[in-house]
Amino acid sequence: MARQLRAEQTRSTIITAAADLFDRRGYESTSLSDIVEHAQVTKGALYFHFAAKEDLAHAILELQSHTARRLATETDSRGHTSLEALMRLTFGITRMSVEDPVLRAGLRLATGGIQPRPPLSHPFTEWLDIVANRLVGAVKESDVHPDIDIDVVAHSLVCFFVGTRVVGRSREPVARQPRRTAEMWNILIRSLVPVTRRARYLSLAARLEREIAPV
Repeated sequence: MARQLRAEQTRSTIITAAADLFDRRGYESTSLSDIVEHAQVTKGALYFHFAAKEDLAHAILELQSHTARRLATETDSRGHTSLEALMRLTFGITRMSVEDPVLRAGLRLATGGIQPRPPLSHPFTEWLDIVANRLVGAVKESDVHPDIDIDVVAHSLVCFFVGTRVVGRSREPVARQPRRTAEMWNILIRSLVPVTRRARYLSLAARLEREIAPV
């Protein structure tokens, strides 16, 4: 049991080190030797868990997918409206991205041409499905205008969310991301939510930003 625990800890250490380097340098500019040095493990330990750099990339994408699905399930289970659940999900992913290099690396890998291995879907495909499902619920709950095109809005929202993170990565500290997520929602709420319900969701966006903003 102790040996298994050490192996799991070593695997996690390697993934975190690889994610940090993929996030800061990019996938192509990071070698396995770089990862070994950064993780402070032996080459044998790395090859015991991962036969190639591509295997590390896929492990990171799998963790990103698991995290997004877990957060989506958690927000759905708390009795929020569909729109609030969607907002909390985006702020939750933002918070974890500020704290966790694995999620930041997952985004960089997803936008850099790394294709997940089946049966894992591309992260953006998963996110589109998650967003579309919650928009359908928000329309039914009258929190979003009934005449919107669900697919178009879901695509635009995912592009907006991903784009703010991609652009921000090279222009400003990652700690700025909660503010950018709130700015995104301020724009979306004014275009999607009926006037009588806007104040509630604008207030929610501000509160969620305060909750996750670094001290």
